[in-house]
Amino acid sequence: MHLIIDGYNLLHVGRSPVQITSEDLHLTRDRLIEGLALYRQMRPCNITVVFDGWQGGWATERKERKRGLDILFSRLGETADEVIRRLIKEKGSGVVVVTSDREISRYAEKLSAAVIPSDRFREKMMGAGPSGEKDAGDSAEEGRGMKKRGPSRRQSKKEKRLQTALKKL
Repeated sequence: MHLIIDGYNLLHVGRSPVQITSEDLHLTRDRLIEGLALYRQMRPCNITVVFDGWQGGWATERKERKRGLDILFSRLGETADEVIRRLIKEKGSGVVVVTSDREISRYAEKLSAAVIPSDRFREKMMGAGPSGEKDAGDSAEEGRGMKKRGPSRRQSKKEKRLQTALKKL
């Protein structure tokens, strides 16, 4: 399994949109990388984390290898979203993309890649992920005494890919 992670998207999950100094951003990014490295030790897989460098980055795309993770910074004038789209296209349907960005999600789904929302991945990464819990929609329907019938019980292809990817995490 190969995870492609939208770095700043995952980094800012659950945070208020407050301006962060560059020092704080650097420390927070390093903590995220450490957390992902620990996750990788528990669940061996290839992980590529993509960060934006389009506003204050380098003239060329910058690649680093830290603690077994591939870290990419997009080049000046290129967004991380563009890099992620390129990686999805190169790697194909075997990748799992971690992002809450709708455009990237749609693009990945078109290429049959699984997409995990950043908040759900963070829960898994922190060990607080729901294991076998029912969705809120399921319990609300059971509470009304209604039972689903027919083909509507089947999960969509998108949902099946998500469930399969979550099981692998």
